[in-house]
Amino acid sequence: MDLVRLLTLYYEARPDPEDPLERVAFGTSGHRGTSLKATFTEAHVLAMAQAIADLRGSWGATGPLFLARDTHALSGPAWATALSVLAANGIPVRVEVEEGYTPTPLVSLAILEHNARHEAKADGILLTPSHNPPEDGGFKYNPPTGGPADTRITKAIEERANALLREGLKGVKRLPLAKALQEAQPFDYAGLYVEKVGEAVDLEAIRAAGLRIGIDPLGGASLRVWERLAEAHGLPLEVVNPVLDPTFRFMPPDHDGKIRMDCSSPQAMAGLLALKDRFDLAIGNDPDADRHGIVTPRGLLNPNHFLAAAVHHLYTTRTWPGAKVGKTAVTSALLDRVARALGREVYETPVGFKYFVEGLLGGWLGFGGEESAGASFLRRDGRPFTTDKDGILLGLLAAEMLAKTGKAPDRLYEELAEALGRPYYARQDLPIPPEAKARLARMAPEDIRERELAGEPILQVLTRAPGNGEPLGGLKVVTESAWFAARPSGTEDVAKVYAESFKGPEHLQAVLEAALNLVQRALA
Repeated sequence: MDLVRLLTLYYEARPDPEDPLERVAFGTSGHRGTSLKATFTEAHVLAMAQAIADLRGSWGATGPLFLARDTHALSGPAWATALSVLAANGIPVRVEVEEGYTPTPLVSLAILEHNARHEAKADGILLTPSHNPPEDGGFKYNPPTGGPADTRITKAIEERANALLREGLKGVKRLPLAKALQEAQPFDYAGLYVEKVGEAVDLEAIRAAGLRIGIDPLGGASLRVWERLAEAHGLPLEVVNPVLDPTFRFMPPDHDGKIRMDCSSPQAMAGLLALKDRFDLAIGNDPDADRHGIVTPRGLLNPNHFLAAAVHHLYTTRTWPGAKVGKTAVTSALLDRVARALGREVYETPVGFKYFVEGLLGGWLGFGGEESAGASFLRRDGRPFTTDKDGILLGLLAAEMLAKTGKAPDRLYEELAEALGRPYYARQDLPIPPEAKARLARMAPEDIRERELAGEPILQVLTRAPGNGEPLGGLKVVTESAWFAARPSGTEDVAKVYAESFKGPEHLQAVLEAALNLVQRALA
């Protein structure tokens, strides 16, 4: 990566507001892009920050705004740009002490803790593209709920920001950075998290078990948090890679040759996997620590498998009366089987952690998890801890599971698979033109005329999530022992097709092939 060119273009590239690819556009995790393609520039950040300054009061945010960034190269300048706009608009901004890096879940916790004690409610902005490549930038907004903004809010930000871009940013207020920094108030995000996390996870059990635990922040913002957790609580944590480098040049290539800090990828986690025999358990996080990667001496645990084991552990060690199990439509059906065995109701949503925020905040969801290795859960007394994905929390939970049961999470998963059925899961991208992507997003159940899938009767064809009735943005087809789901990609001309079978790998392949054929016929 040419770091100088990347940073220069952040300031100099001018996005075309008439080009859909260069407008502000919020996906499932905020606006993402790169200055190399004029899709993430200073102009975008100026417009989005001003849009939030204009609109936040209508969402109940009249108090401080918690501003944070991860270790991507574009996150630093974008953080400075956002701060200059927020300060010019008279918003009290809380920034990391010494202008350091802050994981996503720490912002969620800070918002919730503030709002539990103050009438003037806080919100937050995070400058992060999550696990995406080094040249990417990202901008996320968390309203006073503490979690990812819902579609109503992100659409309002998009519309206002794009209007500002079309007007040549005439409506943007801005202070010089030095003045904005004087106005900002330092906040110890890591200190708050380290103080409170014991209310959600049994740190005493972890400490007493004498485990050897390895940590790889993958060059991300969780580094100092893990170090302070070890210092404050006497946890047996060893950081195996303390390097912070915005080029992420130490990362091995992912499956397609690109650099991604994806802690659920065996390729990206190769460094930690090479050291797995040194530890009883090892934990990886992506740069903003909203995802978890769990490694045992037997290797990297599949995210779906870990979520199933985590749900079983949580709902057998916490009370949480009546709390449901939250999962997305493309997360393993093993979670449904675990929940049913425990007498718990499943709350199934479309893809996007924003759909779990209300339930975690209200305490009627004990857990919310996605197949992409993102999850969070309640404190042990049933209060919300974070309402955003929390990779640090899930890593600590894995350590609690081993400490309390004497079994690593993959062993606990094996026991569940033996008792409830072993799932086989796959995902494949199906190239389709843009017009077919639009049709896929609008499909109705009656568009599927087949009555069987891979030899089994079709029981359900869903285009809305069973839990909240929200559109899936595609469809899901369910049989007794299998399912598949298809939805259009937000960034590429492909349909993402997910499939799972409880009848073995051959049946999974049959389900996947049938799914691909079914989708192609339906879109023809």
